[in-house]
Amino acid sequence: MMQLFFATTSAYVRKVMVCATVLGLAEEIERLDSAAHPVVRDERIALFNPLAKVPALRTEDGLCLYDSRVICEYLNTRAQGHLYPENAEARWKSLARQALGDGIIDAALLARYEFTARPPEKQWQGWADAQLKKVTAALAEIEHQVSSFRDQPDDIGLIAIGCALGYLDFRFAELNWRASHPLTAAWFALFDAHPAMTATHPHV
Repeated sequence: MMQLFFATTSAYVRKVMVCATVLGLAEEIERLDSAAHPVVRDERIALFNPLAKVPALRTEDGLCLYDSRVICEYLNTRAQGHLYPENAEARWKSLARQALGDGIIDAALLARYEFTARPPEKQWQGWADAQLKKVTAALAEIEHQVSSFRDQPDDIGLIAIGCALGYLDFRFAELNWRASHPLTAAWFALFDAHPAMTATHPHV
């Protein structure tokens, strides 16, 4: 059985588990508890990933894989899945969308860490605001593209974007992103209702 260092709050762990669920591999993964933190290092995770970040996966053969992009592609290969398009142009579009979704998560995490991981005297509102500007720009790009999105998690790019939007709901509800992105909101309402998404909703 594969082993995965896991956190129910992590959008990147969710991305892995959505892929695993869609590919029929979720029951082959043992989920290991972790205390991943940007400052306080969890040495248990470091057994799989020297960066001590989740997700970190170890296969039955002892191969350690990280980060979510690598793990998701491994799972797709293992299951002989189709989350990565074979057509060249479609593949590049999918990978670019994965980068867009991951970029939203990265920026949102940096904004959150500014006020949850730093002491008050070292917090910088301007830094957090700059990260959220990236989120806003990415949401505008998604709104521009979303009419071509399918409402099933059958593509790595759409899975990444779906997990990013779910993370915004979880940690940045005050952004109220749906109000200014109605097409994305309508798409996400369908996408997030898929069993692979509902089974992996983030929670504390």
